[in-house]
Amino acid sequence: MKKSLTIGWLYPELMNIYGDRGNVFVLQKRCKWRNIDTKVKYLNLGFDLKDLISCDLILMGGAQDKQQQAVAKDLTKNKDKLQSIIEKGIPGLYICGAYQFLGNFYKEANGQKIKGLSIFNLYTQNPGEDTKRLIGNAAFKFGELDYTLIGFENHGGRTFLGKNLMPFGKVVKGFGNNAEDGLEGAIYKNSFGTYLHGPILPKNPVFADYLIQKALEIKYKEKISLEKLDDAIEENARLAIAKRLGIEI
Repeated sequence: MKKSLTIGWLYPELMNIYGDRGNVFVLQKRCKWRNIDTKVKYLNLGFDLKDLISCDLILMGGAQDKQQQAVAKDLTKNKDKLQSIIEKGIPGLYICGAYQFLGNFYKEANGQKIKGLSIFNLYTQNPGEDTKRLIGNAAFKFGELDYTLIGFENHGGRTFLGKNLMPFGKVVKGFGNNAEDGLEGAIYKNSFGTYLHGPILPKNPVFADYLIQKALEIKYKEKISLEKLDDAIEENARLAIAKRLGIEI
């Protein structure tokens, strides 16, 4: 039986900074090359809950503060449904502002707290304008795959993980969640939060396939083995960035 996936892209009109739309394109292409059909649901402000429920894989990018405020108001209304999807193990990738938003709160430099969805047990705080943003090419090791992910980070907020929340990986180069504890991102169920833009999936085809495989296995309730693709171009790009960072991958 021919396989198919429905990809839900949360707030593409507002949460799409630093090329995060590339993550959607990569998933579509890597599925197409394997004869796996894909459908993308564009879940903008006021989206139909039925569309969200129908998704096998969720993506959400980053944005500026103004856009995040509009999204926060809209998504809070649908928090229970998104949380239910995450709790069921539907895979998801949440970048930067989306990652922060899944936490308990974001504390601004002036001390004001913006309430999050409290799906991930974490919080983020901005130390203020006098503190530098965490910017640059970065790499971290994802232990489950024994794979070094490469991307670009640009964030003012510092994120701290709470009890029983696993990091996505350990920083190899760059700042990670807060430039202090050597951790990057977070994993809850099959949902991944990360600060890596760039976008992350074109530079890390092994992880893109990991998400596709997880989504297919959950949808079809069977073990899935993906056909191997020729990733020579992607790997050459990864090696070039790694060389620039002075690391081995």
